[in-house]
Amino acid sequence: MIDKIGVIGAGAMGNGIAHVCALAKLDVKLVDVSEDQLKKAMDTIRFNMERQVKRNLITAADEKAALGRISTGLKIDVLGDCDMVIEAATEKEQVKKDILKALCPVLKPTALLASNTSSISITRLGAVTDRPSKFIGMHFMNPVPVMQLVELIRGLATDDETFTATKVLAEKLGKTTATSEDFPAFIVNRILQPMINEAIYTLYEGVGTVDSIDTAMHLGAAHPMGPLQLADFIGLDVCLAVMQVLYEGLADSKYRPCPLLVKYVEAGWLGRKTGRGFYDYSGDKPVPTR
Repeated sequence: MIDKIGVIGAGAMGNGIAHVCALAKLDVKLVDVSEDQLKKAMDTIRFNMERQVKRNLITAADEKAALGRISTGLKIDVLGDCDMVIEAATEKEQVKKDILKALCPVLKPTALLASNTSSISITRLGAVTDRPSKFIGMHFMNPVPVMQLVELIRGLATDDETFTATKVLAEKLGKTTATSEDFPAFIVNRILQPMINEAIYTLYEGVGTVDSIDTAMHLGAAHPMGPLQLADFIGLDVCLAVMQVLYEGLADSKYRPCPLLVKYVEAGWLGRKTGRGFYDYSGDKPVPTR
């Protein structure tokens, strides 16, 4: 039985995971290396729950009770009594491996481990732990409180009990699951990120402007938002990281990251979270930067 959840990383994904777990009546311990990030995460969770109350999706009592189930900490030692810990740190393999290595001695022997990675091999990550059979990929979509899908990815060693318990947990959170084999970028990003990368190539080669590309895909393909707007929402650093995993993992030139994407990341123009990407978010309305 999974009653206590640990979440490592209080960014957009981590606070979203904590949010849905708390609403599902699970005790949550949210850990990050930054006190400021933890405060920002709790403010975000509170703001998003208040929006749900206003939309009559939850009650004020639900919000109060859920917020009371979340505690925060700066050290992974507080995760010792968790039944499952979900790693939701930055999409860098070595960072994730370092966290997992440090975490394992703290956990109780029965604790399950999951990574919210959007692209990195679950088998490789699991191999650095002391419990590869109890390690699984649990890839939530952003924003977590809104998006219904969770990809479940079994590593080579993941056992049936871990997979079943994780699937039951995802369903308890109100999510629908899709199961992916442990190949680079799994299902969603294997399809989505090359499309975004191609949209950036289309911009890079001068086929269309930011506005024309996004308008074309929004209205011509009935996408909720254009691919460049979506890239800004995801974070251009994340888009680049996923494309690099695909390019290196599958050795196919069709996955080569667009040089313009690389340039934007080098400039620190990472999208909404930095206030500038393919759009400038400093004014009342986003303005294309190209």
